Amino acid sequence: MSVLPTSGPRTALADAATLTGRALRHWVRQPAPVVITLLFPVLLVLMFGYLLGGAMAVPGGGDYREFLLPGMFAMAMLFGIETTYTAVATDAARGVTDRFRSLPIARWAVVAGRAGADALHAVAALAVLFGCALAVGWQWHLGVGRALAAAGLLLLLRLAMIVVGVHLALLLRAPESVAALQILVWPLGFASNAFVAPQTMPGWLATVAEWNPLSATVAACRELFGNPGWGGAGWPADHAVALAVAWPLLLIAVSGPLAVRRWRGLDR
Repeated sequence: MSVLPTSGPRTALADAATLTGRALRHWVRQPAPVVITLLFPVLLVLMFGYLLGGAMAVPGGGDYREFLLPGMFAMAMLFGIETTYTAVATDAARGVTDRFRSLPIARWAVVAGRAGADALHAVAALAVLFGCALAVGWQWHLGVGRALAAAGLLLLLRLAMIVVGVHLALLLRAPESVAALQILVWPLGFASNAFVAPQTMPGWLATVAEWNPLSATVAACRELFGNPGWGGAGWPADHAVALAVAWPLLLIAVSGPLAVRRWRGLDR
């Protein structure tokens, strides 16, 4: 199956915007899944912050909810991979992707449209979580500029999850296999510094947690927000901001070409 030539980059961008609008219209018509994905991190904040937070100790002292919220911001970005995966895999399984590929639009416009929609979803998720965080007493302490930098790192992590999610969806093409993806995502999230400090873990698990890509983003956000618990004795803790940039870029550099290769392989 071949794609007819397009008129140029401007037309391709318009195609991507149209496909982003398609995803947004689906959300308007079926808002329940979107609302659930936006509110689920809020439920985790309330559960860990109030039900379990009293038993949690913050390294060096401090309020546990201020320690927790940067971790929950990053977890929301990580959980977004399931949204991307389900949407792309559903379109692939139903033949929608093949129909798009038969139209005179740029090949990358379909993926870019999906990425645009999921990026908007990530912004909405962060806005909801920021509102919840402020309501439970969390705040940043080092100025708006550093807070915006932290938000940028969170969105960079989400962009990496979009690329990884697209690749996995094109590889498996089975929406029901999202359960298997969850089995991988949840351990990745909990084997990090999002909920507890690595210092409280067994030695081998602490090493895994310190080098976890999610931990880099969480530690960097705590540092930029001025929240407690971001410090540490190892190299990853000392270079958290650099790693919070390097890890997502590495994931994009690896998964991006694989996704493109898989996309081209759909012709066969």
